[in-house]
Amino acid sequence: MTGRVVRSIGVAEPGRPVVLEDVEPEPGDGQAWVHTLWSGISAGTEVAQVRGTDPHHQVGWDRELRSFSPAGRRSGYPVGGLGYMEVGRVTESRTSALAPGSLVAMAYGHRTGRCADPARAAVVPVPDDLDPLLGIYLAQMGPICVNGLLHAAATLAGPGAGIDGGVRDRHVLVTGAGVVGLFSALLAVRHGAAGVVVAEPVPERRAAAEKLGLVPVDDADGGAWRAVKTRWRHGPGDHGADVVLQCRGHDTALATALKSLRPQGLVVDLGFYQGGAPHVRLGEEFHHNGLALVCAQISRVPRGMADAWPPGSLAAVTLDLLRARGEDLFRHVVTDVVDFEDGPALLADLAARRRAHPPLQAVLRFPEPG
Repeated sequence: MTGRVVRSIGVAEPGRPVVLEDVEPEPGDGQAWVHTLWSGISAGTEVAQVRGTDPHHQVGWDRELRSFSPAGRRSGYPVGGLGYMEVGRVTESRTSALAPGSLVAMAYGHRTGRCADPARAAVVPVPDDLDPLLGIYLAQMGPICVNGLLHAAATLAGPGAGIDGGVRDRHVLVTGAGVVGLFSALLAVRHGAAGVVVAEPVPERRAAAEKLGLVPVDDADGGAWRAVKTRWRHGPGDHGADVVLQCRGHDTALATALKSLRPQGLVVDLGFYQGGAPHVRLGEEFHHNGLALVCAQISRVPRGMADAWPPGSLAAVTLDLLRARGEDLFRHVVTDVVDFEDGPALLADLAARRRAHPPLQAVLRFPEPG
C-alpha cells in the first residue's frame, strides 16, 4: 500500500504494547492531512485490549446477529491501534471544510498523523477559546457522557426531550469518579439536577470529585447506597436517587446503582464490563422496586432521536461544558502528560497494575509539525 508512513501505538501480544509503523493514504479531493498533537488514553478500554480481557478477544462477535458466542470471530494480535481521543493540526488541505493551520478533534487512535475525510468520519473544530489539550474530549469521550444524559431524557421524558429531560430537578447518583463519571456528573449539574452525588471507592478519585465541587461518597465496601437513600428521602418507602449514571466497568458499581434508586428509578449504564456480574442480584431491588436499566452506547443515540441529534450535536454539548468548566477539568482531571514514545510503557504499567496511583487522565504529547 502506498501513502504516508505514520507511527501508532498497538499491542504486539497480550501485555506488550508497542509503537508500530502504519501507512495512511495521501489526502485526495475533499480530504486533509492532520498532524497529531494530543491523544488521550481511555484507560479502561485500552488496558482491556492490552490484557486481552475484553469480550472481543475472549468470546467472539457475530456482526450480523450482533451477538457474542464461541462461534463468533475473535479479535487477535497484533492489535493495530488503540485510542479514540485525538487533537491535531491541519497541515495540508484539499477541502474548504478544513483550513490549513486549524485545530481539529477526531477519534483515530494514538498515531502521528491521519488522512482526514469529513465525509466519512467526524472532524470537530477546536475553537480558539479552548485549551487545545481539552479538545481530546470533543470527538468521542465527551459525547459518550452526553449520550448518557440523552438516554435518561428519552426514557423519562420521551424522544422529544432536550438534553436536560432526564436530570433537571432530579436527584442523580453517579457511580464512578473516573473521567466518564466526573464528566457525567458535571453535565448533570450543568443541566439542572436537583442534586448530584458521586460514589467511588478510590480516595484519590473522590478527592478529584470534591475539588470539582461535587459531593463524593465512599463506596469501597459497597455501602454508598445507604448514604444515598439517607440523603434523599421523598416519602414513606420512597428513598434514593431518581437516576443513576453508572460509569464503572465493575458489577459491584451496578449493584450499588440498583440499590441506590428510589422505586421505579432508572440506571443509565455507561460502563464497559469485561466479565460476569455475580454481585448483581436481579431478584432483589431490581425486581422489588420496579427498576429500569438502559445501556447508553456511543454508537447510537436513543431510538427516535437521530434527527434531533445529528452528528456533531453531542460534541456541541461537550464544548459548552468545556467552556464552562475546562480550567477545572485541566487542573483536577488531567493528571499525566507524557511523550508519545513513552505511551507503550505507561500502558504496560497500567495493564500490569504496577502504579500505586494510576493516572486519572493521561494524555500523550506529540511534537508540533516541523
